[in-house]
Amino acid sequence: MPLKLSLKPGEKFVLNGAVVQNGDRRGVLILQNKASVLREKDIMQQEEVTTPARRIYFPVMMMYLDETGAARYYDEFVHRLTEFMGVIRNPAVLSECVAISKHCMEREYYKALMLCRKLIEYEDQRLGTNVASSVPADRG
Repeated sequence: MPLKLSLKPGEKFVLNGAVVQNGDRRGVLILQNKASVLREKDIMQQEEVTTPARRIYFPVMMMYLDETGAARYYDEFVHRLTEFMGVIRNPAVLSECVAISKHCMEREYYKALMLCRKLIEYEDQRLGTNVASSVPADRG
């Protein structure tokens, strides 16, 4: 099933590891086969990895963007998820953690990333962080 991306002027995205930027007008891109695509707003930079939930998001993002090298990031993901789960008592959040782990084991990294966003939102609420600027910072 094709993936249709509607792009804002100047919006960047990563397509199979290559950074691509839309021109000066709105655009539509249709991908006819499976590809790793991540919009600019979902890309986290290394310097943004400042909280436990973000330390989970980042290696999952890297596994998604570099699926052939995913093993390099998997141990970091497991370590960070284990730490996070060790201090969380909320059953719903723990259930999300289990689902993230399951998706990663099944190489469904995009699904895992979307659940990681929920962890970051939960963390932002608990820490009193500005939720509107949660993961990752919206640059567009």
